[in-house]
Amino acid sequence: MTIFLRYQSPVADAKGRFVGVFGLVNTLAKQGRLTAEQERFRRANNDWYDAAYTDPSTVDPTVYDEDLHPGAAAWFKVDAAHLLDRVDGYLDILAAHAVPCVRVESADPGRVVYEDEHQIIVVPHQPVSG
Repeated sequence: MTIFLRYQSPVADAKGRFVGVFGLVNTLAKQGRLTAEQERFRRANNDWYDAAYTDPSTVDPTVYDEDLHPGAAAWFKVDAAHLLDRVDGYLDILAAHAVPCVRVESADPGRVVYEDEHQIIVVPHQPVSG
């Protein structure tokens, strides 16, 4: 049985979504709350992730379409250890700003709408309110 991992807010946002670790850190950046060192980390590692694995929306532009795939969210495959290794730095940033983030594991996180060797994008089993 394959297990999938996701790091996300433990609390749903106004649209009923559980924002992932990258979205949480990127939100802090947009709000201007990161230190210079945290911003350097974020930028360098976001660039690394962009180069290291496929952005699903470049393969299927509808993957995050709210009408077709409400609440679609990305999950890591557990064997993508080289991608998971860098998550700790993002978690450190969130902890420094008292932004909670939890690790969620599931063998069946939802209806798969995209898959590659490192990740899946799923529509959660529980409908996301809109």
